Amino acid sequence: QLQLVESGGGLVQPGGSLRLSCAASGRALEDYAIGWFRQAPGKDREWVSCIGAYEGVSYFAESVKGRFTISRDNAKDLVSLQMSSLKPEDTALYTCAAEIPFTDVCPRSPSDYDYWGQGTQVAVSA
Repeated sequence: QLQLVESGGGLVQPGGSLRLSCAASGRALEDYAIGWFRQAPGKDREWVSCIGAYEGVSYFAESVKGRFTISRDNAKDLVSLQMSSLKPEDTALYTCAAEIPFTDVCPRSPSDYDYWGQGTQVAVSA
């Protein structure tokens, strides 16, 4: 059974940066596509980014494109989400999820993911 644990959240001022980590245990992370989602209070869960299992191709939501990057270190069973130029609207609970892949195009729908972490809170405020 794959288990995911997020870390790196916190309080940051607008314009600041945070680096979120998604650590896997139980199975090798290299076998999975990884997605990041976020959910703000009173709002639906939103797809943020994902990275494929095979070629590591990454995708980003328009709202974060150019500000966020995603990377994976399969040797460490770790996926990182580097967030820069943070805005108050980035405030949310950020959760990583793993998909057993069929292609290298990682999915954007939460229903395609098989395993979920508990999330790490990000707050962007002055």
